[in-house]
Amino acid sequence: MSVLFEPITLGNMTMKNRFVHSATYEVMASETGEVSDQLIKRYQNLAKGEVGLIIPGYLYVHPLGRSYRHQTGIHDDRMIPGLRKLVEAVHQEGGRIAFQLAHAGRQTTRAVIGQRPLGPSSKGRDPVNFVKPRKMDVNQIQEVIHAFASAARRAVEAGVDGIELHAAHGYLINQFLSPFFNHRSDDWGGSDANRFRLLKEVIAAVRDAIPRGMPVLVKLNIRDYTPKAGITPALAVTYARWLAELEIDGLEISCGSAIYSFMNMCRGDVPSKELVNSLPLWKKPAGKLIMKSMEGKYGFEEGYNMEIARLLKPILGKTPLFVVGGLRKVKEMREAIEEQSADGISMSRPFIREPFIVKKIRQGKADAVGCVSCNRCLAAVANDIPVKCYNKGLPA
Repeated sequence: MSVLFEPITLGNMTMKNRFVHSATYEVMASETGEVSDQLIKRYQNLAKGEVGLIIPGYLYVHPLGRSYRHQTGIHDDRMIPGLRKLVEAVHQEGGRIAFQLAHAGRQTTRAVIGQRPLGPSSKGRDPVNFVKPRKMDVNQIQEVIHAFASAARRAVEAGVDGIELHAAHGYLINQFLSPFFNHRSDDWGGSDANRFRLLKEVIAAVRDAIPRGMPVLVKLNIRDYTPKAGITPALAVTYARWLAELEIDGLEISCGSAIYSFMNMCRGDVPSKELVNSLPLWKKPAGKLIMKSMEGKYGFEEGYNMEIARLLKPILGKTPLFVVGGLRKVKEMREAIEEQSADGISMSRPFIREPFIVKKIRQGKADAVGCVSCNRCLAAVANDIPVKCYNKGLPA
């Protein structure tokens, strides 16, 4: 049997293989955050396709932590019935599911949340939405910690198998961890340990809210790719060591931020035309110039986070490591496990194109995924269109 199909245990949950569906924003929830039949069908298919652990797109834990109009919510008890239907659909197909909990922080807009976004600091205006955040006070920070814990409780009521905390891609926990975003000089910034404090306290609060043994995973940036240094590989090593000491049940690594460096998250083609179409009229001229300047600079690389995975794996000890980013060939996936550079393979875009690819790999019917990294699926998200493979172009 291939190492890719050996089971692995996270806390009290066992995955039947080493494949993880990495959380992907679907644009499939209602405008009030409820789960839709379309969203349930997507993850039911992935469970049928034998994905070892399914992590749906990030669920916002607080009304002010919402990033997009059609993002799934876990901020209110009214969300529980729909979330329970989602979990049951995955379980009926023999799948395992963990909810990724997230807060946007500054990475949202007034149009989405009804007020100026919050962040660890007020410094800087982002280059896409031109948002200058409002610095959070200590009470607001405690409110966010409580929101993560309450969301975890709702996840348990929905019957979920595990929790993942989103500390990557420029969202709030990543903002606190990053020296680029976090300019505080109090107990929540000013040193690596203080910047780590929010994540540490969220982990503790979430653990208090869930049954003993339920796995808690963290998704961590290993490089922010912000204009000035944020999380670097060296800082990621420090954070990974502290997370291992906290005995989390798994670490998933990624890179980039949704606003400052989205193409570092998803190497390949820059879908310029489709991305420019998503912009309001007044932004289009500048958008065309920016997209043109990006073309050809983010060529696809196989396993582009594997080099840093090899740095992290020895310091994690028994903590399983899952790596997302450009793993396309079964041979490379298998070697990552065999050489003990990773414990599992996380994928996003390949599952958008081929929800049944894991089953095909197990059956020996595929030696690589079909995704060509055109990134039109991600351009669809920018256009508020449900995520799927649009390799032949977005709908008119």
